[in-house]
Amino acid sequence: MIQTEKLSNTLTGIAGEYFVAAELSRRGFMASITLRNNDSVDIHASKLSTGKMFAIQVKSNQSGRSEWIMNKKAEVTHSANHYYVFVALKSVYERPLFYIVPSKEVARFTTETHANWLATPGKKGQKHNDGSMRKFADITGKFLDKWELLS
Repeated sequence: MIQTEKLSNTLTGIAGEYFVAAELSRRGFMASITLRNNDSVDIHASKLSTGKMFAIQVKSNQSGRSEWIMNKKAEVTHSANHYYVFVALKSVYERPLFYIVPSKEVARFTTETHANWLATPGKKGQKHNDGSMRKFADITGKFLDKWELLS
């Protein structure tokens, strides 16, 4: 694997959005990236063959790992046609990994794992302080390349 320079968080996010829009287009969607100040939808997508519309939130990392930092809004922001596409960027010569997850599943996961973390003592036995950070992970690959969920 060829090492590349570390991107800023902003460029990592932008790269992820464009990769997702390209992949959606390749799969028969009309994909439109929203303006930067929209905090819950990064891409509006409609399936050309069915006219079905989707709101897509993109979260990207450049570690290549199947985990992403979220905020607590992920616990309450969900609807039937709102999806997350999590992107794990690899080297510049490798295709990114895409994890397609219904927002309801993200809400459930982040709520449960954060509650478990709060209930578990810290390294020195202390109680964890609640904050706004959350994490989503798909260690088993359950949602890896599940583009068919967008049908």
